[in-house]
Amino acid sequence: MHKNMISQLAAAAKNKRCWLTFCATFAIALCCIIVILRHCEVNASPALSFSSLESIENEIYDEEFSEPDNDFIAAEFASEEEAEKPEPMEENRENTLSVKSGDTLLNILTDLGLEYKIANEIFMATKKVYDPRNLKAGQKLQINMTWNLPEDKLIAVNSISTQIRSGESIVIERNEAGEYVAEVQKENLIEEIESANGTINGSLAAAMGKQNVPARIVANFINIFSYSVDFRRDIKKGDQFEIIYQNYITADGEVVKNGNILFASLTLGKNKIDLYRFKDKSGNVDYYDAKGYAMKKTLSRKPISYQNARISSPFGRRRHPIYKDYRVHWGVDYAAPRNTLIYAAGDGVVQIAKYNGGYGNYIRIRHNSEYATAYGHMQKFAKGIRPGVRVKQGQVIGYVGSTGRSTGPHLHYEVIKNGKRVNPLTIKAAASENLRGKNLVRFKHQVAQIKETHQKMLANAQSSADDNKLANARSGKDIRAN
Repeated sequence: MHKNMISQLAAAAKNKRCWLTFCATFAIALCCIIVILRHCEVNASPALSFSSLESIENEIYDEEFSEPDNDFIAAEFASEEEAEKPEPMEENRENTLSVKSGDTLLNILTDLGLEYKIANEIFMATKKVYDPRNLKAGQKLQINMTWNLPEDKLIAVNSISTQIRSGESIVIERNEAGEYVAEVQKENLIEEIESANGTINGSLAAAMGKQNVPARIVANFINIFSYSVDFRRDIKKGDQFEIIYQNYITADGEVVKNGNILFASLTLGKNKIDLYRFKDKSGNVDYYDAKGYAMKKTLSRKPISYQNARISSPFGRRRHPIYKDYRVHWGVDYAAPRNTLIYAAGDGVVQIAKYNGGYGNYIRIRHNSEYATAYGHMQKFAKGIRPGVRVKQGQVIGYVGSTGRSTGPHLHYEVIKNGKRVNPLTIKAAASENLRGKNLVRFKHQVAQIKETHQKMLANAQSSADDNKLANARSGKDIRAN
């Protein structure tokens, strides 16, 4: 029997087709056994179906080939980078320091820890445009500095800035070459037009002060009219003034400086004088009436800043206060406080500027071929005043004093016409040149604009006054109702 089986198998093996079938069947069975052993639990007792095997293979595939979590990976890399990033070694700091009494720029910087050599470089750079000794107690310094953090040490000052006056600051910065450079920076100012008017019950200055007109504008207003108005004698109670002038303000509304007077008006009794500022093409500035006639006279009757000065001694025959005899006084004496400003009475050239016997410190100015003026008993001359120097009308030439034969501080003022001394209070000096031609056309156009501006200002002021009256009236009704 066994022999028959062996002989049959041998016969089958000799058959090539049967042999291939056997091998393929064996290989498939072997693969199935390997897959089952790899993916089945050791203690799994039930046999796995084909669908179970397919499910397991899908789960394995999804787990092995699913997309990575990008957020998780980025966070991991970021944490690694932060761990590797070194700690900063330097830091920029902004400090605001207040200057104390006795402080200097050098000691402020060295007290912060800056080396003296660098502090001195900053000092010298600043000195080119601004004297650091002018720093005042309470002044603020904005300083940008670089510090070494591990050592907590000041390495460098990058910039310093401070306001030196309204609208102006000084800035010191280190350039690319490491050198310190200082410059004065001016804030862009806004031009503002202001107006005021009022009635004079005492002095003009007091009346204008009540309307908040700046002192500098008041002084300029008086100077404009001083060529034909004696503010001590001509101003009476009930007279009126009007003015339009410029102010220059910062963006915050702070007045930095006063500008020019565009329109000035004085009503003296029944006489009203309106003057308009005009600058011609040559750059000359003067004040004219609405027709273009110049207000400024060739010579001023009272060429000092103290317009309320009294006449202590008139022109003519008098009893001399020192010699006690009668003799002619060839000028007018104006009693004024010592060091009161003395102006040139008109444009001209200085002929004499020296100590001249009884006149004391004495100046003589030639204005033209006809007129000259002289000034005596000065305390001192203004800087730069000497023979041959050309001066402008209203320019300061000296200061009131009591030099020479004098009993007290005053200005002795003389007017010389064709070589003869005449009364300064009665002489009729020729007017300045009136406008004509293209200058007159431009001037009249400018006058029209100023008049229009003036009318608008008056209308706005009246509207505000009416609103205030209405508000006060309503407030009064509410009080009575309560």
